[in-house]
Amino acid sequence: MSVLPILAYGDPLLKTKAKPIDKSYPGLATLIDDMWETMYRAQGVGLAAPQVGKSIRLFIIDASPFADDEPTLVGFKKVFINAEILEQTGKPWFFNEGCLSFPELREDIQRKPNIRIKYQDELFNDFEEEYSGLAARIILHEYDHTEGILMTDHFPQLKRTLLKRKLTSISKGMISVNYPMRFPAKKR
Repeated sequence: MSVLPILAYGDPLLKTKAKPIDKSYPGLATLIDDMWETMYRAQGVGLAAPQVGKSIRLFIIDASPFADDEPTLVGFKKVFINAEILEQTGKPWFFNEGCLSFPELREDIQRKPNIRIKYQDELFNDFEEEYSGLAARIILHEYDHTEGILMTDHFPQLKRTLLKRKLTSISKGMISVNYPMRFPAKKR
């Protein structure tokens, strides 16, 4: 297994809607293993393939670090392939989110608490399941990556304007990060 560089804010691939895959996708098992290794090295709870430079509909989640807050998350570790959000319900709530593509940036983001999702696992078995609370939130965050939606897209325009300098610093690599990254605007 190897640790893959995570794309930083500003890379155009992060704003691209990812493509579905099937069992014939080359090196899928290795990619998934490398994504787990990368996510754990970066101390994340989720990672989407577009974040490691693969524009495919794949993301992984290990929500176990939130098990103290929500005991149902003990051992919540899953692979989602070709996911499709079928429904989002409930009264939207704010929660402070971070993203491995935006080191040093955490912001309150509003999302609905309940989702129904259709997806395939790493063996391409079909599932349709419902999630709520933090599990739903993490899934929605990673799902957004496969749709080309970033956490900043959830910010009001004023917030994006106020964060412009910080976002520029991230894209230029002018930040402190303890995992490998690719910065689109870094001077070589």
